[in-house]
Amino acid sequence: MDIGGTFTDVVTYDQQSGAFAATKASTTPGNLSEGVLAGLDAVVDEPAGIDFLVHGTTQGLNAFLERRGVPVLLLGTAGLEDTYHIARGPRSRLYDLHYRKPTPLVPRRDVLGIGGRIAADGSELTPLDEDAVREAAGRAREGGHGAIAVAFLFSYKNPAHELRAREILQEELGEDVTVSVSHEAAKEWREYERTSSAVVEAYTGPIVRRYLTDLEGRLDTRGLRVPLHVMQSSGGILTAESARRRPLQTLLSGPVGGAIACAELSRQTGRPHLIGIDMGGTSFDVSLIVDGEPDVSAEAQLEGLPMLMSVVNIHTVGAGGGSVAWAEAGGLRVGPRSAGARPGPASYGRGGTEPTVTDANLVLGRIDPDGFAGGQMTLDVRAAEKAVDGLAEVFGMTTTAMAEGICDVANSKMAQAIRTITVSRGIEPRDSALVAFGGAGPMHAVFLARELGIAETVVPRFPGAFSAWGMLQTQIRQDYTEPYFFLDEDLDPADMALQLARLEKDGLDGLGHEGVAGDARHASHAVDIRYAAQEYTLTVPLTSADEPLGETFRADVAQRFADLHKSRYGHANLGAPIEFVALRTTASGDLGRPDPQKWAAADKSDFPREVREVVFDGSAQNTLIVRRDDLFVGHTFDGPAVVIEDTATTVVPPGYAVSVDEIGSLIISRKDGQ
Repeated sequence: MDIGGTFTDVVTYDQQSGAFAATKASTTPGNLSEGVLAGLDAVVDEPAGIDFLVHGTTQGLNAFLERRGVPVLLLGTAGLEDTYHIARGPRSRLYDLHYRKPTPLVPRRDVLGIGGRIAADGSELTPLDEDAVREAAGRAREGGHGAIAVAFLFSYKNPAHELRAREILQEELGEDVTVSVSHEAAKEWREYERTSSAVVEAYTGPIVRRYLTDLEGRLDTRGLRVPLHVMQSSGGILTAESARRRPLQTLLSGPVGGAIACAELSRQTGRPHLIGIDMGGTSFDVSLIVDGEPDVSAEAQLEGLPMLMSVVNIHTVGAGGGSVAWAEAGGLRVGPRSAGARPGPASYGRGGTEPTVTDANLVLGRIDPDGFAGGQMTLDVRAAEKAVDGLAEVFGMTTTAMAEGICDVANSKMAQAIRTITVSRGIEPRDSALVAFGGAGPMHAVFLARELGIAETVVPRFPGAFSAWGMLQTQIRQDYTEPYFFLDEDLDPADMALQLARLEKDGLDGLGHEGVAGDARHASHAVDIRYAAQEYTLTVPLTSADEPLGETFRADVAQRFADLHKSRYGHANLGAPIEFVALRTTASGDLGRPDPQKWAAADKSDFPREVREVVFDGSAQNTLIVRRDDLFVGHTFDGPAVVIEDTATTVVPPGYAVSVDEIGSLIISRKDGQ
């Protein structure tokens, strides 16, 4: 189950028949559980019959983006209270005269210094001032703070002061108070980033916990007998019970399902490099699959605020089907403001009057007004035309030209988002295939591929619910980090192997608490490395926890680092001193995955079709209208065409050809072979 800005998607897999099914329900912003349960009721008669359930939630992310988290009191080491507000200089925008520091989630008046000091080696220099912690509890009680974040200096080396502070706060305020301690939110060096991680977790945690508790209670009442699982930002899943303890891990829970789905599609189709584009009602998300694996990093930023956690790299811009088109300074703008689910685009008939991308596509004839969202909605073409025409008058254009202009501007914005996550990092988009999903993704994908020079566009089955499908393909995952600072010449390989073995044991034991059987648990390892005296690191994979004991370890890991550095930055300096910064262990629990469902082969080359006029390049052209359910392996046809299905619409402009592969995906490419 995946919550989007406009619709909540649900995908089911029947283990007996091997069949998938998908549906949509309107997202209910006031209470997201209502939309989730409505979608579930549409595909499942009795929750008691569910064997496995996984959910991608946007509660924490929405609370963050809309700045409606709980008031947080931040406790820091006395004398260093301003670390959070000083933040870090924007090196990438050093000469940007328009740069403004991101607004902190905690105002300066709600930051308190607490006496006590841990040294860089983890030894205690000054005992914790417990009376000051008790006074802070009183301040939180009187000030109505909904959560407390505790971030003391060097707590990643010795968390004793943070743990004792949490004990005192819970003694004073009760066990139910939310206390986020920085060494649990992010056990890593860099004081500001670790503090920011703890603050974000405290700010969004109570909302995520209340939501999951409410949803679990409702599902339990309906007879659900298995644990609810929640998608993590890292692309793995964990039980809702664990998610309540570590809510930060679920912050990007919704968008990453699409990246995991792309990774599975890469495995099934043998395409190693993919660019996934997820266009929903509110946003446009871009993710990468490189050599069959999602692009994962150890740090994320949202609105300029950093968080240290494993996260699938996703670049998001405000461009969705509900993005509003408007005039500014004589130019056309599209998004980031969205009409959302309520009132929605003008064509929804829910009170919206402003033109959106969905309205523009409807005016161009690219959307079936009677079959939108699987027939759950009938779109009002007249309302869409009226909204677009109002904007067209501002620019002195026809309604049709204005509608194409809205789509062109949205496409340009989305193409730039793809460049940001590829070209700016040295990745050539033309070396990848484009995977289009989300309710609106297949409608714009071929236009984006044309602009970026991408040869092949893949539209998977159930594209509107592809992220939810991806959640059925993932594993239980837990990530562990240990700061580990050594120059290569000072490294003790035996000690490194010992620390990795300890992290591996912790990870495998943690999977046991998640209910993963012993033979289904495994761990992988990596180490963060940088050139000596440099600031930024690259994460270099290791073959096993014992690899440091090998005779050629130093040379092997230096070569891997040099190769990664060359790939990322275009140069490397093999033989220069390197520094190890952190050890990383990922523990994964295999829950099995649905078998790929082979699509039936066509018994004849022809298939049902209609022809109607659709606007392309300024003129109405006779266009094939095809139902996705009528297409089977071996069917081919040329554009212009519109492929209609319950969860999405695929638009194929003139000059492109479509075929159906063995798992039912649409493969769209240029007819001239370019």
